[in-house]
Amino acid sequence: MRTNKYLYWITFIAVLSGLIFGLNMAGISGAVSFIQDYFVLSDVSLGAAVGSIMIGCLIGALAIGTLSDKYGRKPMMILAAILFIISSLGCSLAQSIELFIASRFVAGLGVGAVSVLAPTYISEIAPANIRGRLVANNQFAIVIGILLAYLIDFGLVDVVNGWRYMMAVPVVFGFIFLVLLLTSFPESPRWLAKEGRHAESVNILTRLVGKENAKTEFDNISSALRKTGNNNKVKFKELFKGKVAKVVLLGSLLAAFQQITGINAVISYAPTIFSQANVGSDQALLQSVLVGVVNLVATIVALWLVDRKGRKVLLLWGTVGMTISLMYMVYSFTFDTAGSFGVLISLLGYIAFFAASLAPVMWVVTSEIYPNRIRGLAMSFSTGISWVCTFLTVQFFPWLLNNLGGAYTFGFFGLFSLIAFIFILIYIPETKGKTLEQLEVDLALN
Repeated sequence: MRTNKYLYWITFIAVLSGLIFGLNMAGISGAVSFIQDYFVLSDVSLGAAVGSIMIGCLIGALAIGTLSDKYGRKPMMILAAILFIISSLGCSLAQSIELFIASRFVAGLGVGAVSVLAPTYISEIAPANIRGRLVANNQFAIVIGILLAYLIDFGLVDVVNGWRYMMAVPVVFGFIFLVLLLTSFPESPRWLAKEGRHAESVNILTRLVGKENAKTEFDNISSALRKTGNNNKVKFKELFKGKVAKVVLLGSLLAAFQQITGINAVISYAPTIFSQANVGSDQALLQSVLVGVVNLVATIVALWLVDRKGRKVLLLWGTVGMTISLMYMVYSFTFDTAGSFGVLISLLGYIAFFAASLAPVMWVVTSEIYPNRIRGLAMSFSTGISWVCTFLTVQFFPWLLNNLGGAYTFGFFGLFSLIAFIFILIYIPETKGKTLEQLEVDLALN
C-alpha cells in the first residue's frame, strides 16, 4: 500500500505539468478578443499571438529529448517549471504585442518540454498492468487545466483588464510544481540504470514496486540495455535506421494525426467558433466551459478503459466518432438547419471521442513503443512532429474559418480523422499489459 501511495504521489507531481500545459493552451481562449482589441491585431497577427506558443512547443519538444537523455528527466522538469513562471508573468504584464508573443513562445518551450517529459517519465516508473492509466493521467491533468482555464476566463470576462489575470494563472501552479519537484521528486530509475547508477535505480524501484519486484524489474532493464547496447550517446540519425525507423515512423504519424484532426484549434478558438455560429459572446464562453466539462468526463472514460479494453480499440472507436461528429459539423454549417445547437452538439461529440481516444492514448502508445536507450530522443522527435501540426492548425485556423467558412474547415479535419482510422487499423500494434522490455522484443528491437 505504501509503495502504491509513493507511485501515485510522484505520478501526481509529474502530471501537474499537464495541468499547467492545459492552462497555457486554453487560457488564451477567453482572452482572444480582448487581446485583439488591446493590441489592434489582424487575423494573421492574432494567429501569431495565439500560435507563437506552438513554435516554442516545437523547439522545446525537439530539444528536450537529447537534454533529458543526457542530464536526466528531473532537472529538465525543473527547468520547465521555471519557464512556466517566467512566461506567465511576461504575458500578463506585456505592454507590447512583441513581449506578449515572446512570452507565449517561452511558455511553449515549457509546454513542449513537459509534453515529452511527463509521459516518458511516467512510463518509466509505472508497472505494466497500470501503465496505460498512469500515463493517461497526464492527459487527464491537461483537460482539467483546460476546463479550469475556461472557468477562470468566464469568471473574469467582465473584469477590467481581466485578460491579464487570465494569462497570470499559470504562475501559481508553476510555483507549486517547482517546489514539489525540488522536494519530493526522484529521478527515473530507467534513466539511472542507463547511466550506470545502479544502486540509485534499485532504491527507487524498491520504493515503487517493493524489494522483491524491484530486483526482477532491474534485471529486466539491465538485460534490455545489454541487448540494445548501453551507449549513452544516442545520435539523432539512429532514429532513422533499421528496425527503429519503422517504430519511430509509426509513433510520429500517430502524433501528427492527433493534431491535424483539429483539436487545438477547437480548444484555442472555441468561443470564436460559437460566435461564427451566431452565438452571443457571453453564451459562447459559457458553451466553451461545457466543452471543457465534456473533455474532462470523456478523459475519465479513457482512464477507465485504456488498461481494460486496450489502446487500439479506443483509438479506432475514437477516430470513427470524431469523423462522424465532424461531418455533422459540416452539415450544421452548410445548411444551418440546426443552427448553433447543431454546432454545439457536433463539437461536443468530437471533443468526447477525441478525449476518450487520441488525446490520452497517443501519449501512452508513443511512450511505450520506443526502446529504453532512445526513448527520450524518439519521444522528442514524434512530439516535435505533433507540435508542427499543432502550430499549422492554430496559426491558420482563423483565416480558414473566416475565408472558407466552418463547413470547409471542419470537413478538412474530418477527412484527416478518417485517414487516421485507416492508419491505426492497419499499422498500430496493441501494447496493453506488456512491460516496456517485452515490447522491445515484440517489436523486434533487440
